[in-house]
Amino acid sequence: MTALSAAAGAEITGGLGSSSEDDDAPWRDQSLPLSERMKLSADRPVGVRMMAAMAQQDCGQCGYNCRDYASAISMQAEDRLNLCVPGGKETARMLKSLVEDMGGGATDPDEAKAKLEARSVAQAALADDRPGRSRARPVLARILKRYRLNQEGSAKQTFHVEFDLSASGLTYRPGDSFGVFPKNDPSLADRVISAIGAPPDFPIAGGTLRDVLVSDMSLGTAPDGLFDFIGYLTGGARRQKAKALAKGEDPDGDLDTLDVLAALEKFPGIRPDPEAFIECLEPLQPRLYSISSSQRERAEIVSLTVDQVQYTVGGRTRFGVASTLLGERLDIGDELKVYVQQVHNFSLPSNGNVPVIMVGPGTGIAPFRSFLQERRCVCATGGAWLFYGHQHAASDFFYRDELEGLQADGALTRLSLAWSRDGSQKVYVQDRMLDASEELWKWLEKGAHFYVCGDAKKMAADVEKALLVVVQNCGGHSIDGAKAFVQQLKRAGRYQTDVY
Repeated sequence: MTALSAAAGAEITGGLGSSSEDDDAPWRDQSLPLSERMKLSADRPVGVRMMAAMAQQDCGQCGYNCRDYASAISMQAEDRLNLCVPGGKETARMLKSLVEDMGGGATDPDEAKAKLEARSVAQAALADDRPGRSRARPVLARILKRYRLNQEGSAKQTFHVEFDLSASGLTYRPGDSFGVFPKNDPSLADRVISAIGAPPDFPIAGGTLRDVLVSDMSLGTAPDGLFDFIGYLTGGARRQKAKALAKGEDPDGDLDTLDVLAALEKFPGIRPDPEAFIECLEPLQPRLYSISSSQRERAEIVSLTVDQVQYTVGGRTRFGVASTLLGERLDIGDELKVYVQQVHNFSLPSNGNVPVIMVGPGTGIAPFRSFLQERRCVCATGGAWLFYGHQHAASDFFYRDELEGLQADGALTRLSLAWSRDGSQKVYVQDRMLDASEELWKWLEKGAHFYVCGDAKKMAADVEKALLVVVQNCGGHSIDGAKAFVQQLKRAGRYQTDVY
């Protein structure tokens, strides 16, 4: 990093305090609702409140981590407020409110020019300029293989997907994520076009209306700007309703279900100019998936473990834009724009003699498959313990043969399984942790690193609660002492999470 870039990086984080202060902040908890995070940061400077408004996942989908994204916005070096994919509209709306509290953007021409220059320098300081190493410079990769991981009778559809990296030159490490630039289902784009009564081949910069809706614009959660726009096109009660929705109000109790098509169907008969309509939508953001392979084992391959998102609202089946593309709509041999995102604070210890404990139910197993392959390749001797769970052993035991092979090879020392629908009582990974409390504590005393991958809102919080019980009961700590112990694990890099 150049001296200029370093100075810009220091300036852009002004007002947020040190990164260690961020780590100890009470709002740095992915399981807390945004309203609670904002209460906890209410008396702090606006830059800190912006940090609290983020989803707290440091996933990198925005092109920053949470801290740097908040810093860039607070310094007015970044004006895009909708980049936090996990936080969605809720985070974007809060950031908009905080920017308004700051007085909005610069109005003086010289000030505006200076801030544009600061933005350019800041982004250069934060970006990895190598092809395929950031969302700003994706490369093409070809889908090589796909197969379903669930067996007959599973309630889920989960796929193992492999990409060929031989022509891309991409490299990655265990713990990294793979970014894919998805495309919308063309049939959904066609329904949106029909709803606004526009010709599919209407020319839009970059292609036709249909091209742009398929490849460039998000057709997921309807943005506030769309409701504002609809309000201008309608009158009377419909206008009032659209304006209320734009403010985050929920007059009909259906706000959370309104994607772009549902919003248009809620206000039928509008005929917007297609270009103006496109300007009301948000860009289609890349999606990140935990890499589930080790490049030491297969140098030119990267694999993903993808749960297909599918649910029904109002009689219409909706599909996850990226998960359905990867699971169904891409043909073997098709190319997709991709990049590797280094995940902050989620990596194996450099010393293979250090034991690792991994908790990853469902698709949370993905990075741990990568970890275990890597440790087998380097002949790590520290021991590895995996807690894995899902609904049914017969249909949802992902990579069973591989895990048994890793056990036979000695790369996986211990495997604890939890099946939530196979007995009269639901059993989860946190229950298996409590069952093995004494042994788990011994591993921690030996210096084990503890990893969690999966759902941020429920599972990760429950796992941490179980760990606190283990520390209390087996380590002889009070509840406050247990919390301090776990916090110290986090500060030392021995408790790491990859949650979503």
